[in-house]
Amino acid sequence: MEVQPDIPRFERLLLPHLDAAFNLARWLTRDNQEAEEVVQEAFLRALRFFGGFRGGDGRAWLLTIVRNTCFGRMRRERPGDLATPFDEEVHGLDREEPGPEAALLIADDARAVSRELRDLPVEFREVLVLREIEGLSYKEIAGVTGLPIGTVMSRLARARRRIQLRLAGRQRKEV
Repeated sequence: MEVQPDIPRFERLLLPHLDAAFNLARWLTRDNQEAEEVVQEAFLRALRFFGGFRGGDGRAWLLTIVRNTCFGRMRRERPGDLATPFDEEVHGLDREEPGPEAALLIADDARAVSRELRDLPVEFREVLVLREIEGLSYKEIAGVTGLPIGTVMSRLARARRRIQLRLAGRQRKEV
């Protein structure tokens, strides 16, 4: 006998996070239509398993389902998107930080930042979106992704560094 989910509670706890779910799916898939499909599938899964939700942070629970739905779909349809090439510039020795003027130029160019975020490998993109765009704490990101908190912190640092280096390189080319 299947237990019917508490629809009003489901709507109250999860529907306010629809935008966050779509935002995460869009950044992970890099495609609006696919993100819509992922969110729809994730909400159906959330509804199906809502009886097992024991309270707590509905947003983190939903984003976990969205993330798992995205990665499951990517493993089936685009396994190459989950591979991360080794980048000597990012993983090598620390480079000099850009000055305040360069930092101001970087902050002003939101399109360049979006482009670089979109081009990050998915494991860096997801933690950066969850932290910087969705505002989750390191602990919440660890819960959503199933990663140790140290790995979350490392991936965030590497993602930020990669974007910083690529934007600084783009700026040098423009000068």
